[in-house]
Amino acid sequence: MTTLLDVKGLVKSYAGVHAVRDVSFALNAGEILALIGPNGAGKSTCFNMLNGQIKPDAGSIRLAGEEIVGQPPRTVWRRGVGRTFQITATFASMTVRENVQVALLSFHHRLWSMIGYAGARHRAEADELLALVGMSEQAERPCGELAYGDLKRLELAIALANQPRLLLMDEPTAGMAPKERVELMRLTAGIARAKNIGVLFTEHDMDVVFEHADEVMVLNRGQLIARGTPQQVRQDRQVQAIYLGEGLLYDAKHRAEALS
Repeated sequence: MTTLLDVKGLVKSYAGVHAVRDVSFALNAGEILALIGPNGAGKSTCFNMLNGQIKPDAGSIRLAGEEIVGQPPRTVWRRGVGRTFQITATFASMTVRENVQVALLSFHHRLWSMIGYAGARHRAEADELLALVGMSEQAERPCGELAYGDLKRLELAIALANQPRLLLMDEPTAGMAPKERVELMRLTAGIARAKNIGVLFTEHDMDVVFEHADEVMVLNRGQLIARGTPQQVRQDRQVQAIYLGEGLLYDAKHRAEALS
């Protein structure tokens, strides 16, 4: 398999406190990798370093062999890194299609087209992305009218507008009903594998993690303490003791099996 993301020795400290300590991992194209850990473990700091929002104190981040440390978020985005956030951010007064068109205008260096005839530009491309996430019938609706689950699917369409090679998803199912969580992650996994997109996601819902991740990494106090298949992570005694607890691991395993 082709290594898409190669991270080595990431370090970030604040006032002498290590938020991330010597984190190293690799992600292949088409692979779905989960990053889990308790609150304050350093997950968001890792994500923010990967897409250029925070510059690491030390370490290397190579995307398809190219170093991206020090590049600003817009440049990282243009190099093929998409991102979704825990809290959705859309233009409520714009239609679903127009929200996707804004992302496409930015990707094609045409934000100046927001003045005048923006609604006519990249319409077909926007409709293709909406069809991909099952939102075609909602294209003309203002975003302010959408249910939360539909907003999450729209956010995924927007994240795909820059034709990403790597998709970073920060708690993609937060706030969603259990059935919606499963549907969104199955949709994401299907798109990622069909388009050979590498996915790195954080998630607190262990059902989602164990059903959809090819491998799971566990972060605790800024350090990676385990990586392996969902089954291997469930059985890891250090993970059980530090983060999940044996009861939670057992319950999550059987809930995931029931949903499959």
